[in-house]
Amino acid sequence: MIYENIKAGIFEKRPNRFIAEVFIDGKKEICHVKNTGRCRELLTKGARVVVTKADNPDRKTKYDLIAVYKGDVLFNIDSQAPNKVFFEWLKKTDYFGEITKIKPECRFGESRLDFYFEKDGKGAFAEIKGVTLERDGVFLFPDAPTQRGAKHLKELCACKGKGYDAYAVFVLQAEGAKYFLPNKETDPKFFAALKEAEEKGVEIIAVYCNVTEGTLEIAGFVEVRL
Repeated sequence: MIYENIKAGIFEKRPNRFIAEVFIDGKKEICHVKNTGRCRELLTKGARVVVTKADNPDRKTKYDLIAVYKGDVLFNIDSQAPNKVFFEWLKKTDYFGEITKIKPECRFGESRLDFYFEKDGKGAFAEIKGVTLERDGVFLFPDAPTQRGAKHLKELCACKGKGYDAYAVFVLQAEGAKYFLPNKETDPKFFAALKEAEEKGVEIIAVYCNVTEGTLEIAGFVEVRL
């Protein structure tokens, strides 16, 4: 995944979850934040950030905030990126077997799951979650309670019950992970749903990304600890 028209900036503050004030070339700009999550550990005053300039000159915000440095480690915080890099990875990895069909945003039951694909002649569903919360090399999800996330896990269980393969994929949007944990303290219901999904045969996968200011790609697997 490649970003165009990138620029460096310094984060000032986040008046609401949709916008941030960022100094770019010494001028304060109002930027769209491509992540409605909290990102409190990342978006701190004075943090170095990466933005992209929008193509539409008539847009209210000229820039999108897509990444932030936490120390020397660059975190991509674009919430649309995990699905895009998973799609790219799915087309080239041999982890799942021979892929013959990929359909993003496929409805199953009462949910629209991120991907349906067919591999080795069998159908499979995958739900993708981006992970940006990190503590001492441990990556956690979610960073806030998510009823929608638990619902998707229940739908993946239903997929297994109907004979499909099912995957919950956590895309860690940075490098340097020791392992991945569900954030039981923040959302015990999501943790319980993830444990139930594992017990019912849903495969839980965590992958980390190589991140640069202008690119993002899935690079390898990370241990999942439940």
